Amino acid sequence: MKKVIYLLSLLLGSSFAGMAQRPPSISSPEVHPDHRVTFRYFSRNAKKVTLNGEFLSAPVAMTKDTSGLWSVTVPPVKPDVYPYSFSVDSVQIADPNNTYIFANERFKRSIVDIPGDQPLVHSLQNVPHGKVSYRYYSSATLGRTRNVLIYTPPGFDPNGKTKYPVLYLIHGGSDTEETWTKVGRAHWIADNLIAQGKAKPMLIVMPYGNVRPSPMADFTKDLVNDIIPFVEANYPVYKDSKNRAVAGFSVGGGQTLNIGLTNPDKFAYICSYAPYTATEEFAKNFTNWSPNAEQLNKQLKLFTISVGTDDFLYEPVKQNIAMFQGKKLKVTPLIVSGGHTWMNCKLYLAQTLPQLFQ
Repeated sequence: MKKVIYLLSLLLGSSFAGMAQRPPSISSPEVHPDHRVTFRYFSRNAKKVTLNGEFLSAPVAMTKDTSGLWSVTVPPVKPDVYPYSFSVDSVQIADPNNTYIFANERFKRSIVDIPGDQPLVHSLQNVPHGKVSYRYYSSATLGRTRNVLIYTPPGFDPNGKTKYPVLYLIHGGSDTEETWTKVGRAHWIADNLIAQGKAKPMLIVMPYGNVRPSPMADFTKDLVNDIIPFVEANYPVYKDSKNRAVAGFSVGGGQTLNIGLTNPDKFAYICSYAPYTATEEFAKNFTNWSPNAEQLNKQLKLFTISVGTDDFLYEPVKQNIAMFQGKKLKVTPLIVSGGHTWMNCKLYLAQTLPQLFQ
């Protein structure tokens, strides 16, 4: 009997010890009504913790209390959706107390949503909502099965007689097929603009643009030869160029130019957001390029390139705009403030969606 009591005491003691080591329940980030935000992180052993965020001009040091809780409250932040991370003894980590993670293959970041006093275009609003489906298609180009996200608008009936136009929307480098929804809120932007009568109901197809270990240029073939036929075989959509658009950000913006301008018979709308074009594919396509500008301008109902004045690609993008204009193409620049950010991505998409399929 004494042995049993002794074993029970050991088990209970270890349980209480485990509870004593358990970190406290933490709320992070905490967005205050005045748009200040408090961030928290628990570590008894960390020597230095800093907050990094695209709403900050520089990293901010966090302070530690006697329990091991690090925290900092930043001044009011302009309403938007921002990525942020913690640097713990020089190691970047996402906020372990925040379930909203930035969909990215390189950076470990979380997301904080600062709501506006009035609903923003990317906010979840009380309007009819579409649906985002995770689909799989067989890529003959790449020889494997791949992921694609497909947004269908409110009221969509896969067996109905209504046909829809399609926007093919490509993410940035090291992002994934989920980034346009989880960070860019493309589905909510579309919901809100459709509800306001500013955008036409459409499908938005969000593929995974990283085709490695295959050559990156094979993504163009994958989209044209595999993704488009998959969409058109499985959804009630129009199959002509006037009802197809392609858009993308950063690396995806460069891919947009490669895909759209080398396939003008398939896309009447090309929207390139802060395009990264220092690639072999772009050089092959557009070095000594001599397009039939008159014919191309007739085929394209919209050709726009967007960039922020603080974007690290601002100068290269301006040079590309000048190059296309020098080829006599009707390209519409959209120059805004801000940098190479997903805050600007949402702005670019909200600006161009109402211009599609009109």
